Amino acid sequence: MTHKRARDFGLPFTGTTGPHNAITDVAGVEVGYTTLIKDDPHSPARTGVTAILPRGKKAEPQPVWAGTYALNGNGEMTGTHWIQDGGYFTGPLLITNSHNVGIVHHAATKWMINHYRDYWRDNHLWAMPVVAETYDGVLNDINAQHVTEADALAALESAAGGAIAEGNVGGGTGMIAYEYKGGTGTSSRLVEVDGETYTVAALVQANHGIRPWFTVCGVPVGKLLEAEGEERVHTKEQGSIIVVLATDAPMLPHQLKRMAKRAAIGIGRNGSPGGNNSGDIFLAFSTANEKPLPQLSGPKCSMEYLNDEVFDAFYLAAVDAVDESIINAMVAAEDTPTFKQPAGQICKAVDAEKLAELVCRARVEL
Repeated sequence: MTHKRARDFGLPFTGTTGPHNAITDVAGVEVGYTTLIKDDPHSPARTGVTAILPRGKKAEPQPVWAGTYALNGNGEMTGTHWIQDGGYFTGPLLITNSHNVGIVHHAATKWMINHYRDYWRDNHLWAMPVVAETYDGVLNDINAQHVTEADALAALESAAGGAIAEGNVGGGTGMIAYEYKGGTGTSSRLVEVDGETYTVAALVQANHGIRPWFTVCGVPVGKLLEAEGEERVHTKEQGSIIVVLATDAPMLPHQLKRMAKRAAIGIGRNGSPGGNNSGDIFLAFSTANEKPLPQLSGPKCSMEYLNDEVFDAFYLAAVDAVDESIINAMVAAEDTPTFKQPAGQICKAVDAEKLAELVCRARVEL
């Protein structure tokens, strides 16, 4: 990773991060991308796929305990009905654009059938991967459905741990946030409970908000920048945000659902009220409690979990990580031409140095 991130510009985010300040700070979590960029004036491709493997490429399929929450449901995340009832999902989680959910889901199912071949051959198991989306039709010819099965499979196969790219990558390639170039962003926080250190981390596909809402570290920078005459891409929200929260702390599904709800406060930190046209859909998962699938287990099972009474620190960590992930996505993003509404203009990335200057100056004045 060579680009500067939000903290590198002096933006005063709170909390202690993991070593990479990324979702991959949760041990075992891997992230991969396929990024499609084609500057055809008649049908540009500025889109892609982001793949998250909660348990990496382990050969045995295992439940990933999870919870979901939709602040505003103008969007899609597959598999959520079962997560609400069963409390888990199995296999990968992918994020793409609105018109490619089907082909990505098809590819993820194929990946699971092939990757867990012996288990699927010998048992009556079903594949229900999680696939989420946001709309990139301002910068990408979304109706051309550029993403293919091979693209989704490539994102899954490329998944790895360690530092990961942000901005114009994967599913975030064609996204817009607060009328600046948005995209993929990530961040993490460490939480200590009873002498043990746990990680809470977020990955976002930020494609939401309008300029007047944009707030950073408590400062209404969108209004300040608008007053300075910066051009606007559109005046009505046309996008969404997907938030994935990961932790290695042992949590029950109802606790993870409560964690997922806190993503709403995280996106509210930087100004979004959850607009009518925005699909603000969140998922939280825990990599703890590794065990066989329920279909392959005995009649009695057990799980380790933390007491609800210690969760305030986890909620704060989730809020902090989501907030910083969005700004990381915007700081890493690059200027991108618009395809329509309006066409032929440039969706500019935020000027990170100017942003930091406004924030620091305003906080000193306060």
